[in-house]
Amino acid sequence: MPTILTLGRYVLFFWMNEPGEPVHVHVAVRRPTEHATKFWLTEDGGCVLASNGSNLSAKELRKLANFIAYNHGRICTAWKDTFKTDTLRFYR
Repeated sequence: MPTILTLGRYVLFFWMNEPGEPVHVHVAVRRPTEHATKFWLTEDGGCVLASNGSNLSAKELRKLANFIAYNHGRICTAWKDTFKTDTLRFYR
């Protein structure tokens, strides 16, 4: 589970066993976990909450969504590098 970014106590990472899914990032507190919060990335540079497995508060989710949107390009580049692809599928 490669870590992509950190924001304070939050770690953003990719889960390696999810073939065929659109670009997304998982978020957990301190270290990657199996049932972490998940955000789908959208083609317009934003993101959508897919699940809140980490049980984060609405305030935390807003902060993380803004951070993910701000780093959209960086996350997409990391996705391409990690999964060895030039083609990205986004959440619609």
